[in-house]
Amino acid sequence: MTATLEPFHTRGFRFGCAIVRLYTKLAKLPAIPSYLARQVLRAGTSVGANLEEAKGAQTRRDIAAKFSIALKEARETTYWLRLLEATDLAPIELTGPLSDEAGELVAILTVVRRKLNAPHDKGSN
Repeated sequence: MTATLEPFHTRGFRFGCAIVRLYTKLAKLPAIPSYLARQVLRAGTSVGANLEEAKGAQTRRDIAAKFSIALKEARETTYWLRLLEATDLAPIELTGPLSDEAGELVAILTVVRRKLNAPHDKGSN
């Protein structure tokens, strides 16, 4: 089961690293309220953390729960990034690529969660 989660876990980790780098840049911008920068950091790094936890899940239901949390956090990250962009607090050059990646993660995790929550027929492949 771990082999199928590897791409998600790796992508989540890379996303978290990029979020940390963004946070360090945002923290240096005087116009950005520290609360907003911390929200991006918290939500964005939580995506990868939950995907990592899914690797150690013992049941399909537990895996689905971790993916659901990762999806919620990816959506929240998208919100905070959009807010920073819409209020002109952060330059699009900083937030744009991460907004795109967060959107892709939302799309991917939505599909995965849907599949994990679908009835599991043990007789089919």
